Amino acid sequence: MGRNRTAGQNPLISGLYAITEARLMPEPVFLARAEAALRGGARILQYRDKGDVVAEAPRRRRQAGALRELCAQYNALFVVNDDPLLAQAIGAPALHVGAEDAPLAALRGQLGRAILIGVSCYGSVQQAQEAAARGADYVAFGSFFASPSKPLAPVVSMDVLTAARAVIELPIVAIGGITEANGGALIAAGADALAVISGVFAAEDVEGAARRFTALFGDRKE
Repeated sequence: MGRNRTAGQNPLISGLYAITEARLMPEPVFLARAEAALRGGARILQYRDKGDVVAEAPRRRRQAGALRELCAQYNALFVVNDDPLLAQAIGAPALHVGAEDAPLAALRGQLGRAILIGVSCYGSVQQAQEAAARGADYVAFGSFFASPSKPLAPVVSMDVLTAARAVIELPIVAIGGITEANGGALIAAGADALAVISGVFAAEDVEGAARRFTALFGDRKE
């Protein structure tokens, strides 16, 4: 699995990329489990919440702000999923969007150049190349396996990682149904980071699960 980084890559996008699901548990438990993931070595933490953006704005802002502070304590990158206004409101250092969402030029105009922006490209290397040309900071592919959070998502071949690595110098994130058993194959195929939801946050021992995912990157050369 060891391989050298491409020169153009951002070292912030590397390792375990833990994605939260805030609505599935009480807030104190949610925050405690997020911190456990960070203790276990998560390098990136994404706030993913599918609640009503307007009606639940106070809760979302409170939780995102708390996670941002936790990430700062653990020297991890904090990412807001799919909500530019929330990212702007709390000064998030990174935002993740879908390829069909707001154009990157508009997001840059709204949020500035300092914020990192990642783009989901599903199974399309062409979409990833277009995102890179428009100024994305990283691209994501998947789902690679059946995923509890997106059970109807099409399954993507791991070959897309190898194909993307050959033509894109941005960091590449793999997402979708990733487990400790299959994560190593995704890293070998070209993934710089593994985005994991239930494999970490649904685990009985969140910190232990995060450590095991982190260990998959142990022999990769930075």
